[in-house]
Amino acid sequence: MSVQYRPPMLKTRRQFMSGVGAIGLALVAAPALADEIVDLDLPGGEGERSLTTAFPQKGRMILQRTRPPLLETPFEVFDQGVLTPNDSFFVRWHWANIPTAIDAAAFRLEVRGEVNTILSLSLDDLLAMPSHEIVAVNQCSGNSRGLFQPRVAGAQWAHGAMGNARWTGVRLKDVLDRAGVKAGAVAVRFNGLDEQVVPEAPDFMKSLGVDHARDGDVMIAYAMNGEQLPLLNGFPLRLIVPGWYSTYWVKMLNDIEVLAQPDDGFWMTKAYLIPDTPFAAVKPGESGYKSVPINRMLPRSFVTNRRDGDQVTAGAPLELRGIAFGGDAGVRSVEISADDGASWQSATLGKDEGKYSFRRWTASLTPGRGPHRIMARCTSEKGDVQPTETYWNGSGFMRNVIETIRIDAV
Repeated sequence: MSVQYRPPMLKTRRQFMSGVGAIGLALVAAPALADEIVDLDLPGGEGERSLTTAFPQKGRMILQRTRPPLLETPFEVFDQGVLTPNDSFFVRWHWANIPTAIDAAAFRLEVRGEVNTILSLSLDDLLAMPSHEIVAVNQCSGNSRGLFQPRVAGAQWAHGAMGNARWTGVRLKDVLDRAGVKAGAVAVRFNGLDEQVVPEAPDFMKSLGVDHARDGDVMIAYAMNGEQLPLLNGFPLRLIVPGWYSTYWVKMLNDIEVLAQPDDGFWMTKAYLIPDTPFAAVKPGESGYKSVPINRMLPRSFVTNRRDGDQVTAGAPLELRGIAFGGDAGVRSVEISADDGASWQSATLGKDEGKYSFRRWTASLTPGRGPHRIMARCTSEKGDVQPTETYWNGSGFMRNVIETIRIDAV
């Protein structure tokens, strides 16, 4: 039986502020690694990773990289419920210069650029504004990159570079309206407290079109699953861009700039680009295609209570459960197949926490004797369906093929 994660709720502004007078945490440069090793079973090999508990506010995590910290969520966590616990939530930073201490009382969020009034907002100011809450999946653009063949450069994640949380904060629209966006503004750019390792490296900044930034869903979060954001997940503030990949979810957010021109920065024009093709797919070695900034997520689904290679009892009901999400839309349906997609049966969907959230599903099969390949397929409310073909691009972005596990019924 799965265990539902029920985090404590922030009841009052005073309760929130009482714990954030000054956050100071040691980010270990070379954490002591646990003796335990996990094999991610990556098709290109080299799938063994250490499990570590050495990072602050984090439990048992898969260590992908120490500096900057890249921590993957162990896949069994996703069978515990639709909300990913904060201490198990994946971590991904671009630069290693991350503040290890933040004085919450002195912290300010600057809002500037093409606005009528420049703002310098304290956490008190933000906590006094109308609060907003949304449940949304945060997924790295390269989640599951380690399964791409031919192998591509970058962190060789399995499926754990994602998580789902209940985010609490303020609407970005409300902050921008308070500043007053000038006519003619076209984009909003976001920056955080992390810094590049060498001065000539590009500062990590991302931007959204002004209409997207003001759509009412994009928000600035100060709480995650009813608790303060962990330092490694962006304390004290992070941008939440529901339905879009986490490259836009800027952590330790401290600067918002409204732009009169499209953002021509490195991280919007050179990095995180995808082929402008269906499923961002190209052939290895192909060139000459148009590229665009990565944007909306695609639907995905996973079996969470069974592992590849499990033995089960032939002729007996096999209970399955898992999670699915629709990308930038809700989950319309999840279907299960045990015959390589020749036939499909509908799964039962669990509680709907909102169109950007994980959704639990359950199903039952009765496998005959022999090997079987169990497939789970999600269709979003927009009609996007997971493909049967594995699509490839040189960055290892946006994998959303129907995932398969093999079982043996004996």
